[in-house]
Amino acid sequence: MRLVVLGAGAVGPASAALAVSRGHEAALWSPSGRGTAGLGEVLHAEGAVAGAFPLRVAASLPDAFAGADAALLAVPAYAYPALLPAVAAALPRGLPLILSPAASLAPLAVEVARAGLGARAPVGGLATTPVTARRLAPDRVRVATIRSAVDAAAVPAAAGGEVAALATALFGIACPVAPDVLPLALANANPIIHAALALANVTRIERAESWPQYGLMTEAACRLMERLEPERAALAAALGVAVVPLATSLARANAIPEAPLARMAEAIAASRGAVAGPADMGTRYVTEDVPFGLAVYLRLAAQRGVAMPLTEATVAVLEALWGRDLRANPLLDALAGADLPALLRDGAGRATRAGC
Repeated sequence: MRLVVLGAGAVGPASAALAVSRGHEAALWSPSGRGTAGLGEVLHAEGAVAGAFPLRVAASLPDAFAGADAALLAVPAYAYPALLPAVAAALPRGLPLILSPAASLAPLAVEVARAGLGARAPVGGLATTPVTARRLAPDRVRVATIRSAVDAAAVPAAAGGEVAALATALFGIACPVAPDVLPLALANANPIIHAALALANVTRIERAESWPQYGLMTEAACRLMERLEPERAALAAALGVAVVPLATSLARANAIPEAPLARMAEAIAASRGAVAGPADMGTRYVTEDVPFGLAVYLRLAAQRGVAMPLTEATVAVLEALWGRDLRANPLLDALAGADLPALLRDGAGRATRAGC
């Protein structure tokens, strides 16, 4: 297939390299242009994906979509409010789009923006990214891990199997099908894990110190994660969905056996070496995973009357430490007043219930 990847940080190019390694073609588009500056026609990858992979750099969204069979949006969730309207406007009617990750019900925001088009391809989502990666140079990326399994879903919900099969064909990963995209808004382990790590290591982050993320995922930090997890599970139960436990998420992402979180962190550190934690107060561990993760939980919990006192306290303390509002979320604001169950099931303005 011909895949276009929207987003040229680290995960986007790494996902493109993975797809090309599996026999597909790929084009890469950078929203700002910075991510493709200095990148020619070949991307070099090392780590879990290794080799030199041909890659077309797209100059614009229309150029990116031209001739594509599938599109992957791989940008941080904090970029969604500014980027999704442009993507929704330019996306060809018949081109399936997969958002990775499908944080904060972002697939619904795309769906609502395209409601006037009638019958069209589904909008898909993955619970997290197909890979973890780090950009080493304009033409080089290190693929740290290829995830063994990532949950997938779609709008409309009946197209979930189609999106899962597409993601598996592109990236070779298992994609269990979620009932709809709502579980994906709760499924990603990062908001809980990253919030606890940020709280426990805020002075290291502020001082731009080098610190090993998994080496400092200590018993105390893991206790906070283990206390936050039941609140997320209670919210999921109130919404009628199930979420993958943190230990299962870590096991899937790192191909290690499930165990207590601190023991799993030790195993990851032993297998992957010293993975550096964030060293800048602008880290997505807070600027992305709180507004588009923990704050989403709180918004949904308030609507259902579910108490999440420790999650609320965690967000409040992070707001105090970072000195900023971490709850503003334009994606959820755009869905205010929508019939959420019907939108999840049927989509918006589609010709049929299945809606492809």
